[in-house]
Amino acid sequence: MTYLRDEIASQPSVWERALEVSADALPAAGERVAVIGCGTSYYMAQAYAALREAAGHGETDAFAASEFPASRRYDRVLALTRSGTTTEVLAALANTAVPSVAVTADPATPISSAADAVVALEFADEKSVVQTRFATSALVLLRASVGERLAGLPAAATEELATPLPSELLDAEQWTFLGTGWTIGLANEAALKLREATQSWTESYYAMEYRHGPISIAAPGRVVWVFGTAPAGLVDEVRRTGAHVELFDGDPLVSLVRAHRVADAVAEARGLDPDRPRNLDRSVILG
Repeated sequence: MTYLRDEIASQPSVWERALEVSADALPAAGERVAVIGCGTSYYMAQAYAALREAAGHGETDAFAASEFPASRRYDRVLALTRSGTTTEVLAALANTAVPSVAVTADPATPISSAADAVVALEFADEKSVVQTRFATSALVLLRASVGERLAGLPAAATEELATPLPSELLDAEQWTFLGTGWTIGLANEAALKLREATQSWTESYYAMEYRHGPISIAAPGRVVWVFGTAPAGLVDEVRRTGAHVELFDGDPLVSLVRAHRVADAVAEARGLDPDRPRNLDRSVILG
């Protein structure tokens, strides 16, 4: 057993706790917001930014923390950081006078001094380098903060965890993940999970952009995984290539849990340790 497997399995119960966390410190409706993060946290920022703006809560932009435009006008900066120590996140907050709030798993870190307010999800912290439950729990909290009703989401994830994984997903030589709107963040994150944990060739794209070149790599033995609703005609077009198309009718975040499970299973089959991926540390701290 790995820490990663335990942390994947714990997501339903951790999501339930995230739904009980106060959202009072999070951006208010009407504020113009920048959301920053690195790696997985950046991809959750992408998902939240699209959801918040679509829900009518105000203009919302997502940035990799290293690319945050400090001179641009915002009412609030929201930083997502599991460790609370990531260099680029701390630097971005130090270089802006905009009021800020951070969502973190470890408030006893420099992020508590760098941000004006902190929302702590200590119950979602992780031992594995490969991040799963903190990111998804943060997104559950953020989705609830913009009015989404997610009471049934933990049960749906529990059902997914008990569902056997098909061989087409486990035996693939390549995975491409597609999304639209807020699910592009999930597609990017799924590609990162497989890449980190299994050293695999993975890609991710906006679903409509996939036709503009990347579909050329679709072939038998490869997977095209769609988060959310597939654009009209895309599924048939991909199936003609012989690639397996992975679709899910439920909440796309539950589909991300399935991607987590695939990453863990493929890593085990290849004799890899997803808790300590090659060339990676739990937090990127630059000298």
